[in-house]
Amino acid sequence: MLTKEALDTLFTAARTHNVWQDKPVTDAQLQEIYDLMKWGATSANCSPARIVFVKTTAEKEKLVACVSHGNAAKTLAAPVTAIIGMDMAFYDKLPQLFPHADARSWFAGNPALIEATAFRNSSLQGAYMMLAARAIGLDCGPMSGFDADKLNAAFFAGTDVKANFICSLGYGDKDKLFPRSPRLAFDEACKIV
Repeated sequence: MLTKEALDTLFTAARTHNVWQDKPVTDAQLQEIYDLMKWGATSANCSPARIVFVKTTAEKEKLVACVSHGNAAKTLAAPVTAIIGMDMAFYDKLPQLFPHADARSWFAGNPALIEATAFRNSSLQGAYMMLAARAIGLDCGPMSGFDADKLNAAFFAGTDVKANFICSLGYGDKDKLFPRSPRLAFDEACKIV
């Protein structure tokens, strides 16, 4: 059982940040995030997420050219912005990742299943990435406001990877947070049958 402090860090006190402290995120921290997130469950262990951690000024400017106007300044200011992509050929890794069945054959030649599986599971992995980042003391700023075609051309050209969403990582400025938005109550969002 996690402590209340740990649950606060991961969920109840965690916030989406838009303003960042001028404090770097190290390559070792990014490795640690991946080494935690990779253990999160995906269907048939398919693990389709492919992540580009954008840190340098030149690459940030390339990324900013792909995001919506409202996301530009905060993306440029963030120490790192992760581009969570989905490998549309993830099934080629299934002999390695799911060796006890011929799982590759479930997907090969089925573009609708490939698309749905890649999107669903890379989204899960992106959420695991955010929890891992929070667990090691970083804050997150997930975003979906970007031009996918531009982003894919800029960062995934010549690959089978497509962008899913982006998420800035760093040390958020807690003094610049706006009041927390409400959430739905259990009985508004859930049903026990």
